[in-house]
Amino acid sequence: MFSDTLDAMPTLRERIRIIIFEAETPAGRLFDVALLFAILGSILAVSLESVTSIRMQAGPALVVAEWVFTIGFTIEYLLRLYCVDAPVRYARSFFGIVDLLAVLPTYLSFLIPGAQGLTVIRVLRLLRVFRVLKLARFLGEANVLSQALHSSRHKVAVFLGTLSCIVVIMGSAMYLIEGSEAGFTSIPRGMYWAIVTMTTVGYGDIAPQSVPGQGLAAILMIMGYAIIAVPTGIVSAELIQASRAPTTRACAECTSEGHDWDAKFCKDCGSVLHGAGPRL
Repeated sequence: MFSDTLDAMPTLRERIRIIIFEAETPAGRLFDVALLFAILGSILAVSLESVTSIRMQAGPALVVAEWVFTIGFTIEYLLRLYCVDAPVRYARSFFGIVDLLAVLPTYLSFLIPGAQGLTVIRVLRLLRVFRVLKLARFLGEANVLSQALHSSRHKVAVFLGTLSCIVVIMGSAMYLIEGSEAGFTSIPRGMYWAIVTMTTVGYGDIAPQSVPGQGLAAILMIMGYAIIAVPTGIVSAELIQASRAPTTRACAECTSEGHDWDAKFCKDCGSVLHGAGPRL
């Protein structure tokens, strides 16, 4: 019985994984909250260093603070690679790439002066706030939106293809109607005008001068209002279908998140989730 108890106890590697990746546990939440404050502190230090007057007064202190943050983030990144079952897969994931980019600029500053300014990319790591603070409503809505965008990708691709055809046709027509005298020096220039007009941006740097050109522009403007509503309707329809809020449980194999409360296996790779029973 004692040996069974020892076998049931999580290993050091598993305990580290739970603390780093699981926001449902007190230790995991505390770790991620501390990480968020460290990220905010690092971004603040980099931002203050870019102000000349502050850099003249507290430059050395800000540099030391940045190196302290960088070393801490480096250790955290290495621990993440250590405790997951597939470190290469995590390194290639979105947060794995962001975690790496968060520490590289400071080290690259030895070779490229000013590269440490790129450390503001750490702001992307603040996306973890949705699972750290367990804002269930925002977490659920973010995952629902992600699922809706993923489900509507084929319809959106068809829409973008149709939109591209309209841009090419209208740009080419305006090039033929107006010509270089009105600023339409090429078909790509006409396509640029078509995109600006259809999206109702209206820079005004190029505009048709003839009556036929203005008539074509009016048609494209009206089409723009109608076209803008199409992707909104597509995504809205998919949002209705995706409404079940997930949790922040993370897979030890692929680090995928957003599994249901009663899920036993990862929805992406099929591995057993933490706390789930053995695979049958």
